[in-house]
Amino acid sequence: MAHLTTIDMSLALLLGTELAEDVVAGHKSFGISAPGPYVERVEALGVTHVPIAHLTRSWNLRSDLAAFVELFRTIRRLRLDVLHTHNPKTGVMGRIAGRLAGVPVVVNTCHGLWAKPEDPWRKRTFVYGAEALAIRFSDFEFFQNAEDARTLRRFLKRGRWQVVGNGVDLERFQPDPEGRVRVRAEWGVADDEVVVGTIGRRVREKGLAEFAEAAHRLGSRARFVWVGPEDDTDTATQVPHEDAIRFVGERTDMPAVYSALDIFVLASYREGFSRASMEAAACGLPMVLSDIRGCREIGTDGEHLLLVAPRDPGALAAGITRLLDDIPLRARLALAAQERANVEFDQRRIAAVSLRAYAEVLAGRQDGSLRPRRWRGESRTAQQNSETNG
Repeated sequence: MAHLTTIDMSLALLLGTELAEDVVAGHKSFGISAPGPYVERVEALGVTHVPIAHLTRSWNLRSDLAAFVELFRTIRRLRLDVLHTHNPKTGVMGRIAGRLAGVPVVVNTCHGLWAKPEDPWRKRTFVYGAEALAIRFSDFEFFQNAEDARTLRRFLKRGRWQVVGNGVDLERFQPDPEGRVRVRAEWGVADDEVVVGTIGRRVREKGLAEFAEAAHRLGSRARFVWVGPEDDTDTATQVPHEDAIRFVGERTDMPAVYSALDIFVLASYREGFSRASMEAAACGLPMVLSDIRGCREIGTDGEHLLLVAPRDPGALAAGITRLLDDIPLRARLALAAQERANVEFDQRRIAAVSLRAYAEVLAGRQDGSLRPRRWRGESRTAQQNSETNG
């Protein structure tokens, strides 16, 4: 079986646990993506990385056509039983190429639609149209959030889709008191200082401008830290008040980094199902998140976290101020978020659902039918909702 993403970072960071579970289950597993610095981490999981040299994150007709041809030839050469596609571009290209190459089971996970309801109609038409076309080439569709499933419901095949949520490695992401001390010492932060931080690529759509403005307004009350790599796909990342933020490059000791924070913030404009927020929750942090799909799934406003209007630095600053002023609220939200994470955000559960789906679809192929059936472990209510909406 193979998992297909645009870049190797997605294989290593977003799908690492799922890839590892495939190997543990005894399957020969491939990770297909553009080559990059994360290949070694992918192969350390026991997965064979297969590079697609022409794959890029940006859309370009000429290079995308070359990537599609290369991808088709690669998939056909690997003689796969299962192809599981991810990410917007490779999700579309991979489903079509996989079916044309004769892969018996083609499955896709929607990690978040590339278009939002408020986007211009041309963008929404392109994105939804591409998804509608690609769905026709797949056997099963997974969605990380229900809002994306509702958006595409008219195109989905009855009984062939499921909202599965998302997860992280709960064995890894736990509070790390020793790591907290070490990281804060590296940053020169005193024990009694409050650190407000965000984790993610340094791009505008992650709320860079809003986070910078909040840091400027509240810099006398807390330290503001942004942890994550720069991203060459966003060439206009200069925003006012960036000097109010301490920028830290990508790190591998993320449980310690989360533990070094006192408040986690994600001011993103678009998320499929925020992995950084799940990790922060598992590490027991109080959170201020954008009120968008992909963040609302993390928890309930006022019970597990605080939700604030996206693209609104004033609202973001007010949410952070509320947690700075109310220490008992911080403690209550942190505990509730961690309890929810331990119940809802186990990535091994997601991997198990995927493996069951592969087996069910493959069994349907082998006996000559693909009649809808309830997945083992899925509630009858969830199946009824799937068939009603599908």
